[in-house]
Amino acid sequence: MSMDVHHLAGRPVIIGGGIAGLMTALHLAPEPVLLLSRTPLGADASSTWAQGGLAASLGDDDDPELHLADTLAAGDGLCDADAARRVAYAAPAAIEDLARLGVRFDRTPEGALRLGLEAAHSRRRIVHAGGDGSGREVMRGLVAAVRSTPTIAVVEGVEARQLAVEDGSISGVLASCSTGPVFLATGRVILATGGIGGLFDDTTNPLGNCGQGLALAARAGAVLADLEFIQFHPTALDGPGRPMPLISEAVRGEGATIVDETGRRFLVGVRGAELAPRDIVARAVWNHLSKGHRAFLDVREKPGATFARQFPTIASACSKAGIDPARDLIPIRPAQHYHMGGIAVDLAGRTSVPGLWACGEVASTGLHGANRLASNSLTEAVVCARWVAESVAASPGGGGKPAMAPDLPAPDPRPVRPLLSRALGVTRDDAGLKEAARALLPLAQHHAAASDPAAVGLMITIAALLRQESRGAHFRTDFPHHAAVARRSQITLDAALAAARELASSPMLESAL
Repeated sequence: MSMDVHHLAGRPVIIGGGIAGLMTALHLAPEPVLLLSRTPLGADASSTWAQGGLAASLGDDDDPELHLADTLAAGDGLCDADAARRVAYAAPAAIEDLARLGVRFDRTPEGALRLGLEAAHSRRRIVHAGGDGSGREVMRGLVAAVRSTPTIAVVEGVEARQLAVEDGSISGVLASCSTGPVFLATGRVILATGGIGGLFDDTTNPLGNCGQGLALAARAGAVLADLEFIQFHPTALDGPGRPMPLISEAVRGEGATIVDETGRRFLVGVRGAELAPRDIVARAVWNHLSKGHRAFLDVREKPGATFARQFPTIASACSKAGIDPARDLIPIRPAQHYHMGGIAVDLAGRTSVPGLWACGEVASTGLHGANRLASNSLTEAVVCARWVAESVAASPGGGGKPAMAPDLPAPDPRPVRPLLSRALGVTRDDAGLKEAARALLPLAQHHAAASDPAAVGLMITIAALLRQESRGAHFRTDFPHHAAVARRSQITLDAALAAARELASSPMLESAL
């Protein structure tokens, strides 16, 4: 099959149409930019589904240092303090940027921003839009702004399959569209592809998000960081639907409690109880479920009668499941929700591969550490998009010759989901991780639809094996305590493949990792 070749004269290409990609494009304007979206803009982005909102120190009793302290505490010793400080201080202005772009945030009758409380925050600092429809409203505003910006060319229905690298630098993007393969020659590529929820059976993410950006970067030789830290949200609506509807932490911020089938609040003995950091609440719920109990969210007294008005998206999901929150308990269980790890970047979004940047959930800036503080993710995407755009704008364009590649199938995560769901859940152990690594290796090495999802899963698995401690969202039942020194992790695809091959060739070698 012939391949269409487009020489972009150095024009930047943004891969991904969520908040990170859209904001980066808007900050690059008026420089011409090409934005690729696998689906219609905003249709399958985690950003659109975000309920909680954006964290920023906007209250009279708040300041960036308090936001920073809460972020560092939630990150369990692994945050990059400089990155966290810069984001916390830039957050209030980022909210103003969004408002100027037309995002309609919830306000009091007096016109002030209405600030919510979420777990592990010491102040009310969560800015919402449309109650629990924050992501949808932010995306509406940004999509409208992008479509009205003449220098941003949006191409929908195109999926990036491989990054071309020439002399160690990015030289283009190999993509697939309805008319066949296409090569976009450019020396500036920004990955804004979101997370990894599609690699798990139980997730609150769009199932199409299966780590494509991580795979693109890894196969281009990039370094990835902190991949083992995967956040499981403690309160996903427990039912047959996949992805699972999220019940925002803001509901607990308004007083809802977690109980079991007897009506007992089993988190009472946990410091912070329902408003403890997400990793702690998720493990408590997971452990209670593993003992044969059930877990429920009780909203009947608090928020009570105002629940449906405050949280219309959640109320609708409950109604579809035949649940009346005013009278019924809401069944919950933990589900994969966010990836703290990603492509290792500096605060300008630069990766280890010249010409390649990353922004949003696909990137690892060090802000989140071992456990993301609630509502810091959208804030990070909005704040960092400006710095990424400034870096891209200051870099030369370029582009290379078309890179001929074999037919690159669309990624299919289905063979990988049961492996990762068993080994990389709320709790992990040596035996389960090694079993997963051995099973993922042949899939990752083949040229097939499951290869990229398997490669991402293998890197996460090897990173989890190497971290022989429990910290934040990474809990090893065989290593339940903190290591003496907190260290961020780094890995490449080549290193993960080499470790897995050594493990596969020595099944009984316990010291392999």
